[in-house]
Amino acid sequence: MTTAKTACADAGVLPAGDMALAVTHYFAAAAQARPWSVESGLDWDLADAGLLTEGQRSAVEFITLIEDHLPGYFSLYTENFPVDGSVEPEIYEHNRELYHFTIRWASEEDTHARALARYQEASGMRDASGVRAQLIAPGQGRFELPYDHPVQFFAYALVQEKATQIYYQQLRAVTGDPVLTQVLTRLSRDEARHFTFMADVVTQYLRHYGDEVADPIREVVANFRMPLSDTIRGYWRWALKIADTARYDHTDAYEHLIKVVNRAVDAPSERVDSLIDFVESCRTLRPSK
Repeated sequence: MTTAKTACADAGVLPAGDMALAVTHYFAAAAQARPWSVESGLDWDLADAGLLTEGQRSAVEFITLIEDHLPGYFSLYTENFPVDGSVEPEIYEHNRELYHFTIRWASEEDTHARALARYQEASGMRDASGVRAQLIAPGQGRFELPYDHPVQFFAYALVQEKATQIYYQQLRAVTGDPVLTQVLTRLSRDEARHFTFMADVVTQYLRHYGDEVADPIREVVANFRMPLSDTIRGYWRWALKIADTARYDHTDAYEHLIKVVNRAVDAPSERVDSLIDFVESCRTLRPSK
């Protein structure tokens, strides 16, 4: 007879109780966060793109595209962690707990996309129809992560969320428009909470599976690409351009991944040590153009 524990181990997912605990921690933290919405709390009438440099305006366009691809990100989790009859009851139990987070995460990321689009409109960068038109082609591109192990989806998001948070903070430090500063402050706070959830889940994987997840995490780092890097025309040239405005390098997030691994493992094995060494070696590498 297949037990819930055996079914989860065979699928490579956490026990449902562990996932539920991570989700509960996230919602507890979210309850303490300052609430905000696109429609209130920001004085859009004061937004002025004329206060931005050309590089800063380009950065706003770039991050709007990244945030707006939410349907693509969301589908990754609904496809790989389905909440229907296609999985065993024990796996459904795990996936349903994760879904509580995923649907909230999607809502918050969609708010980010709407806030950045609203800023472009309010600041005079583009009119509403121009913003929508800009988002069509990238939005229709399919976002794929060719992963086999469940932990890889969380390790990828851990790096992505932290890298995005860091960039928003750095762009906020140089922007000339106080309204954009407020938008980026709100976005970076949300991304910090998203990172914390992903770090919590990866920590549980390391504690539960140990060496088994070292190589899958290593694969994420070895092949990491930010979302839309393969679908936006001229992505790397654009990424390098906005890096001239505020440092943009996803490897800045690797330090935080190393901290997660170190905290999760009381007695590192050879494979875990090798993982840490590999991540450390990748921190200064830059993606090719």
